[in-house]
Amino acid sequence: MKKEEKTELTKEKIINAAIIEFGLKGYEGASLNNICNDNGISKGLIYHNFKSKDEIYLICVRRCFDMITAYLQEQNVNSDMHQYMELRFRFFSEHPVYARIFFESVLQSPKHLIEEIKELKKDFDELNIKIYRLALSKLTLRDSVTEQEALEYYSMVQNMFHGLFQYGVFQNEDYTALIDAHETKLAKILDLMLYGIAKEGKE
Repeated sequence: MKKEEKTELTKEKIINAAIIEFGLKGYEGASLNNICNDNGISKGLIYHNFKSKDEIYLICVRRCFDMITAYLQEQNVNSDMHQYMELRFRFFSEHPVYARIFFESVLQSPKHLIEEIKELKKDFDELNIKIYRLALSKLTLRDSVTEQEALEYYSMVQNMFHGLFQYGVFQNEDYTALIDAHETKLAKILDLMLYGIAKEGKE
């Protein structure tokens, strides 16, 4: 085996171990010591391949967003928001460790990593906007509402909604309850937003 291939295999082993660690315990609860002790990896080997816990965490976050974005794109969601939310539920139920990483990075991300995480989730955010824009295209908007205003309203409501989970009544929930509450309420909010900007009697 070539040295480069061995290095890549080592990195992948560390990343997979880190995904489980961060996925079970979150950023604050996770430690490099646990990754080492639970997987027979020396700390020297970790620091030979990665600079810090932050670097490994961000790689795990990137992996998470890349996976869910690719998954949703492969399903050809188009404009069906109900299907979109069902697919999210399915993905997170099938990948619980990714679910914890995803929701922590979106809702309760480490403050010193907020900007880096914002950059990592750009493709996912753009996919969300694309799906919502397609859903809007199937509706007849009220005369006083433009598509751009509807998209701005979507972003504004989404930010306020996420604020409930960052600073509000859900802050002390365990992550299983938090994820369930977030996805259930998000599905209802998206449904209300779409029908709230459509003319009466238009399906």
